[in-house]
Amino acid sequence: MSKFFHWLFNPYTEGYSSIAFIRLFAGLTFIGEGILKFIFPSMGVMRFTLLGFPFPEFTAYSIGVLEIVGGICLLLGLFNNLFALLFAGEMVVAFLSTKITMYLGTSPLPLPPVPPQAGFWAVVHESRDDYTLFFAMIFLMIVGPGKLALDAIFFKPKNRT
Repeated sequence: MSKFFHWLFNPYTEGYSSIAFIRLFAGLTFIGEGILKFIFPSMGVMRFTLLGFPFPEFTAYSIGVLEIVGGICLLLGLFNNLFALLFAGEMVVAFLSTKITMYLGTSPLPLPPVPPQAGFWAVVHESRDDYTLFFAMIFLMIVGPGKLALDAIFFKPKNRT
């Protein structure tokens, strides 16, 4: 367990500086999605209600705060592994809670505006953000936030003598 916590809060920070572009993409995406949960009920409370989540208001606003705070941390490269792990889990839950019923044609959410609206190809099309963000988070957990990250400043490896 101590190795897990060490990995969680001491990411590898010797990677390429260009990793910041992945953090930029993912961070801005999560910040935007988090803000949408507060501005548009159809993206927040109503969505979580239709999906059958318990305490939909609390859940929607908690996820919104997580996405905003975590997105900012991804932009800054702060607590990279923690937020990458949380967001990878969130993407799995998002996929399972929305795409299985879309595949079956029983989704409680509004159908996509144009075909395909249900079945395999609808899931392939509508899940592109889910799996792109999921694999971006896996990438960040493997390679770390890179040199252009606050983690690189705050969690420098100790000099070994």
